[in-house]
Amino acid sequence: MRAKQFDLIWIEKEAFPWLPGWLDVILTCGVPYIVDFDDAQFHRYDQHSSQLVRRILGLKIDRLMRHATLIIAGNKYLAQRAWKAGAARVEILPTVIDLHRYPKAPLPQNSIFTIGWIGSLSTFKHLQDMQSILQVVCQDGDAQMVAIGSTASDLQLEGVPLTVKPWSGETEVQELQQFDVGIMPLPDKPWERRKCGFKLIQYMACSCPIVGSPVGVNQDIIEQGITGFQASNAEEWIKALVLLKQDKELRKKLGAAGRQKVEQQYCLQVTAPKLTHLLNEVNETELKAKQLIF
Repeated sequence: MRAKQFDLIWIEKEAFPWLPGWLDVILTCGVPYIVDFDDAQFHRYDQHSSQLVRRILGLKIDRLMRHATLIIAGNKYLAQRAWKAGAARVEILPTVIDLHRYPKAPLPQNSIFTIGWIGSLSTFKHLQDMQSILQVVCQDGDAQMVAIGSTASDLQLEGVPLTVKPWSGETEVQELQQFDVGIMPLPDKPWERRKCGFKLIQYMACSCPIVGSPVGVNQDIIEQGITGFQASNAEEWIKALVLLKQDKELRKKLGAAGRQKVEQQYCLQVTAPKLTHLLNEVNETELKAKQLIF
């Protein structure tokens, strides 16, 4: 109701979930607005199991995009949807970390090769899909799996030594720094293609080599043989993980390259000034347009 007091409005994904898109547009009261997308919010509606939801809300986010002054997209997949919807301007800014929260630390001195993963209970299924692969990598008893993000006691990977740790903002970085390799397996499906690869960025910030599925933005983040390895099938996953298990110097080299990439592309210290510039630029453009009208 106070929208007219402001020069510019920032909307994170959408203003009114599960309500028609025209409400989001109308209630900005004609004030220019920016929409930020780090997730495929549109798939919540256009791929809903209910035909009624798809019919009524399937194009809700497209309408919001079309009337926005600027769309901030976390990756190309989200940007392409905005362009297709008719957005006036689209800029890609990746999801980032704050370097102050991720200080450089000594490499882990684990007695056993530690494969790490961080995520929620809902995405643990992607690790379960890796069970047979992890069994092979861990079969000699010289590797283990650590999963951060859920305290569910029934989480397990048959034949794989697994430690499940609860997520905590206070200990997250320290736990990630104990990984010998960080992994991000994903199926190649629409919902997964929209992800912004935050897990991979966290791993790299901790100087940890990465292995992930070449799905969506993962293809841009994982530089083959430089920051880690892209793995499309079981054979490639096993080859990458076994190689890293056997070669500590390679882990050190890839981890250092990953940290450097984060410092150059995926940190708040680099992205915040870019975002500030965009906000000021958009605001100045809108003010000039108003002056011409009046």
